[in-house]
Amino acid sequence: MTSGHLQGKLLEFISTMINPENILEIGTFTGYSAICLSKGLKPGGKLITIELNDELESFSHSYFCKAGVDFKIVQLTGNALELIPSVNIPFDLVFIDGDKREYTDYYKLVIDKVRPGGYILADNVLWGGKVIEEDVKDPQTKGVIEFNEMIIRQKNIEVVMLPIRDGLTLIRKKE
Repeated sequence: MTSGHLQGKLLEFISTMINPENILEIGTFTGYSAICLSKGLKPGGKLITIELNDELESFSHSYFCKAGVDFKIVQLTGNALELIPSVNIPFDLVFIDGDKREYTDYYKLVIDKVRPGGYILADNVLWGGKVIEEDVKDPQTKGVIEFNEMIIRQKNIEVVMLPIRDGLTLIRKKE
């Protein structure tokens, strides 16, 4: 469930290239991806991370402190679909790695919060190869498939899917 070292370095590299002022992460888990993404922030920049499981808040915060990035990260606990509408700042980068059933809803909530030229990264878009199976019944797999199919129909973005780990889609909002 956590980003591995290769993906972590890729997230750090992408964030450093973009040099974002504001990042939104949906799905904190251990906090590793937030640590990696936060390393590319502009001075004074912030990463807002949302995690549904309140039992993970102190765990991930301890790693933010150990990594020396706790002052860059704002942790929100609760349902991302309820919290995202209340976050009223433009984002340069969004990392989607929450409940796979809600990827399409996350995208719809964040796309207007991403500045033109900004990026959305979506993790697990290959979902262990299940996205190419026929007669899918699993709601998580259905959510990823629905997201992937929606993304390819969008006209206001550019998309590339990288087959590293469990698949990472890079989305650039056109200017």
